[in-house]
Amino acid sequence: MSDPRLTPANARVAAAHLQGLVQAKTFAKGTVQQVKVPVADIWDATQTHRQRQLLRGEKVRVFETHNGMNFVQSVKDGYVGYVTDGQLGAPDAPTHMIAVQASHIYQRPDVTCADALWHSFGTQLQVIGDDGMFFSLAGGGYVPKLHLRPLNKPFTDPVTVAQMLFGVPYLWGGNSAVGIDCSGLVQAGYLSCGQLCPADSDLQMQALGQTLPDDMAPQRGDLYFWKGHVAMAVDDQTLIHANGYHMAVAYEPIADTVQRMEAQGDGPLLARKRVSRPTE
Repeated sequence: MSDPRLTPANARVAAAHLQGLVQAKTFAKGTVQQVKVPVADIWDATQTHRQRQLLRGEKVRVFETHNGMNFVQSVKDGYVGYVTDGQLGAPDAPTHMIAVQASHIYQRPDVTCADALWHSFGTQLQVIGDDGMFFSLAGGGYVPKLHLRPLNKPFTDPVTVAQMLFGVPYLWGGNSAVGIDCSGLVQAGYLSCGQLCPADSDLQMQALGQTLPDDMAPQRGDLYFWKGHVAMAVDDQTLIHANGYHMAVAYEPIADTVQRMEAQGDGPLLARKRVSRPTE
């Protein structure tokens, strides 16, 4: 059975490439649009539960707009769901990303400007000009130069990215510096390093890295998987993960985490995996 999280089909419409594979009243190629708000929730089919989130600048393919909701598939990871109408618009060509935990887009190139809008790490923006301490953006607004990084110069260590988000509150389905969950943290790390990464922990366990034997010592970047949870090794003794126990992105000793997860009913460690860097 196809995974509904990755299958762009509902009872009314499905992606054109699924014709003959699923039942739907219509089939559509869809149109590419872009998130135009700081954070947009991806809702499930009931449109009452957040599944994941998208940041400004990320692209989706829209197959239908119905009752105020867009049925979409995320371009970055194939995730399917519903985004509130009015949060999407015509795509541009982002050149930079916010490369600190969070920043603001100012209406004027002035740090005292009161009219500023918060944006998360990972937000993608199109820079069109240079104005002193700021870059100017397509569509208006200014961002401090020190907060941006060119998209063609990705990070090299996903753990460094995760550490940048230390202390961010835990949020189920979260993908931003306002709130993030375990798989959102891992995805933020890998995507910002130019590596493809699925959205949910079970998909990440299937897609990422090579399984390590039990007797192999941990190293920085190893991924630890439980049912419904993922963490990253900072070193051979410590994990960093967004979790409901600490209700934040937190450090925790590896041995303590394994013991605690099983003791609280989340089951045993399912896998340890090592992901090669792009340069390896």
